[in-house]
Amino acid sequence: MSFINIDVTLRDGGYRNGFAFPLDYALEHARLSVESGFDWVEIAYRNGSFKPIPNIGLTGRGENEYIRSMAREIGPEHVAIILHPKNITAADLTEMYAAGARLVRIIVPPDEPEPGLRHVRRAREIGFTVGVNFARVSQLSARRLADLAAACADAAADVVYLADSNGSLSPMEAAELVTLTRSITGGDVGLHAHNNLGLALSNAIAAADHGAVWMDSSIQGMGKGPGNLIAEQWLAHLDRSSPGTCSHLQLAPALELAELLLAKVPEATPSLSVPDLVLGRYDLPVEHRRNILGDAREGLVKARGLAAAS
Repeated sequence: MSFINIDVTLRDGGYRNGFAFPLDYALEHARLSVESGFDWVEIAYRNGSFKPIPNIGLTGRGENEYIRSMAREIGPEHVAIILHPKNITAADLTEMYAAGARLVRIIVPPDEPEPGLRHVRRAREIGFTVGVNFARVSQLSARRLADLAAACADAAADVVYLADSNGSLSPMEAAELVTLTRSITGGDVGLHAHNNLGLALSNAIAAADHGAVWMDSSIQGMGKGPGNLIAEQWLAHLDRSSPGTCSHLQLAPALELAELLLAKVPEATPSLSVPDLVLGRYDLPVEHRRNILGDAREGLVKARGLAAAS
């Protein structure tokens, strides 16, 4: 099976360092990412994350000149950007495309999907490849997921992405969600895995085995909380298990990129804190992290209560 791989380090990894990647590093990162065989490099949020972050850095803004710099470095056909519908206008989409972005991913909130769907339709008209992301998919009911997937298919999204934002899915659950989504949309499905329970790679393999063809990963797993599917592990797995169909993937530049990231960005050092593991165990979003800091045993009790109340 052939996969479409997205490197999300510069975007999701930004939660670790305030999105403050220097431009020269971001460009070198993207160049090595494409050399490694990534189809797309997700270079930034457009106009910020879901919640405002003071003094947000380069890869949290996704400004036009930054997009142009990336398009010159790696070609528009590799430049992806993600956004929250509430942060943009239709003019943003036009400007992003003119600057050189060609994949846009739109986060569609389950409680208010229509603004996102309008942007999906507009982005398709402009000429983007369009993905939609369902955040915290582990907390969606099967009925709600099916309804959202159908609406996104009707809006002509190219791919529906299941984002395990809480890092709580098991391989069996990942497989079931992919199967359900494919049965509704009849189109491409992707997985954005987080690694709270150390299952990101297992979930990616299970999702792929059940038809997911788009996959997010980040170098050294750098991402929110304990991070994402580790790109180097995913590429190594593909190189070992499917050498014939993944011949364009090159592990050497990915490993070089991992060394560069660790040397240049201290916040990239992998870590799994006790609170992040507990959040994964109880399927809680990162916003609850502050409620379970402190004593580990007490944190477990608090998390159990939060989960029961949700």
